[in-house]
Amino acid sequence: MKVKALSLAAFMLLSGQALATDVLNHKSPYCGCCTEWTKHMKDAGFDVTEQLHENMNPIKQKLGITPELASCHTAEIDGYVFEGHIPAEDIKAFLENPPRNAKGLAVPGMPMGSPGMEYGNKQDAYTVYAFNDKGQVFEYRRYEGK
Repeated sequence: MKVKALSLAAFMLLSGQALATDVLNHKSPYCGCCTEWTKHMKDAGFDVTEQLHENMNPIKQKLGITPELASCHTAEIDGYVFEGHIPAEDIKAFLENPPRNAKGLAVPGMPMGSPGMEYGNKQDAYTVYAFNDKGQVFEYRRYEGK
C-alpha cells in the first residue's frame, strides 16, 4: 500500500514538472510590477526564474525588442521573447500555436489593469502584439478598458 502511494505521489510530482514551462524573466531589481507579473505567471502554472539587471537596455537589444514594443521586463520561454505585462493565457495560446515566423509577444508600456499592473477596477485598453525578426508587428489580441 505504501509503495502504491509513494509511486502515485512521485508520478504526480514528475507530471507537474513536465507540464510546467520554464520562464526566464529579466527585470530591474527595483520594479515591483515585474515581480507581480512573475507571480501572475507562477499562478498560471509557469516555472519562473527572475534574473535581475541594473540596465535592461542591453537585454532588450540582444533579444530584438524595439523601443516601440518596450516595457519594463523581458521574458524568454522556449526560444521566444515576451515583453511586458502579457496575460498568461495569451502566452499559453501563443506557445500552443505560434504564429508563423513570430518571435514573440509584447505589451508596450505599462497599461493599467494588465497582469502585474492591477489597480482596483481600473483597466486601460491595450493590445498584445506579435512580432518577428524582420520588425513586422501585428495585433495578436486586444483588451478593452473599463
